[in-house]
Amino acid sequence: MKVLVIGGDGYCGWATALYLSKRGYEVGILDSFVRRHWDLELCVETLTPIAPIQQRLQRWHDLTGKTIDLFVGDITNYAFLDKVLHQFEPGAIVHFGEQRSAPFSMIDREHAVLTQVNNVVGTLNLLYAMKESFPDCHLVKLGTMGEYGTPNIDIEEGYITIEHNGRKDTLPYPKQPGSMYHLSKVHDSHNIHFACKIWGLRATDLNQGVVYGVLTDETGMDELLINRLDYDGVFGTALNRFCIQAAVGHPLTVYGKGGQTRGFLDIRDTVRCVELAIATPANPGEFRVFNQFTELFSVGDLADMVAKAGSAIGLKVEVQHTENPRIEREEHYFNAKNTNLLDLGLQPHYLSSSLLDSLLNFATKYKDRVDESQILPKVKWRR
Repeated sequence: MKVLVIGGDGYCGWATALYLSKRGYEVGILDSFVRRHWDLELCVETLTPIAPIQQRLQRWHDLTGKTIDLFVGDITNYAFLDKVLHQFEPGAIVHFGEQRSAPFSMIDREHAVLTQVNNVVGTLNLLYAMKESFPDCHLVKLGTMGEYGTPNIDIEEGYITIEHNGRKDTLPYPKQPGSMYHLSKVHDSHNIHFACKIWGLRATDLNQGVVYGVLTDETGMDELLINRLDYDGVFGTALNRFCIQAAVGHPLTVYGKGGQTRGFLDIRDTVRCVELAIATPANPGEFRVFNQFTELFSVGDLADMVAKAGSAIGLKVEVQHTENPRIEREEHYFNAKNTNLLDLGLQPHYLSSSLLDSLLNFATKYKDRVDESQILPKVKWRR
């Protein structure tokens, strides 16, 4: 099958493109490289050295004999997107091509608008292009568990059956997004759901938890294939950030009380979940929602785990609670279902001391690239 990976130069997209290519899919990457531009704008660099994508793709070909097509452009440009789809003719589209940082979306009005336009308009363009010319193509879209917020009831997978005034129905699960970024993902979900219902498109929404890790079998083959590892206050995610802070002797920055609980998964499970979704596509007119995570942790729990693992390998690790820049519940009930992908055959990589050791050793290897001035949060939800 031909699979187009939109956003294939990014953290999840790059790992997914290589994984699918290795397994015999004919892969194309569509990317505008705007993520690299945002790093320049913010004056930050990912921990790992990332080569130009042309060099990465050439190295992949040299090592495996497999070719990944590259299309450079922006999916908010409909004419460009339509041209690429007709040229490549994908059977499935994996859509990672969105601004994915909550803090980035909350910097100011311009970044909120940029996030919403990039994410919502890009996805709308894709839906219309599929409707017009590729109605049988399967859209696998990266959503986020953050769409749900932190309700005081169990989180189902996309839909909830309720009884009200003697009547019963199954409805989309209520959304409580916590940032302009998360709002954009909710808009995406509604738009995709509508397109499936009205136009008969088929789509799977992968509501992903927080991803950690760097290496997959493919990205670990050569340093030119290495993946991103972001640690800054805008794009850095909790566990990756904690491991880098431990490696350089910086206190682990736990926001507020640290009781914020989220779903987490290994990057190796991200790529496998995408493959499972592609291999068992949604039916025409169906909008499936899979909650894509393997374990639940609080931020405080993660910090304690990193501190323990760091101490075991001789690092001096301090956990420090800092003022929470976000507006969120710091202690709450959180119980989310995640059975759909397990039923399709996902065999999770659970967070272990050996994985933490690997992450810490990886962070230590590249610690000379860390800019400690970028570690603390710089964006506040309420000014």
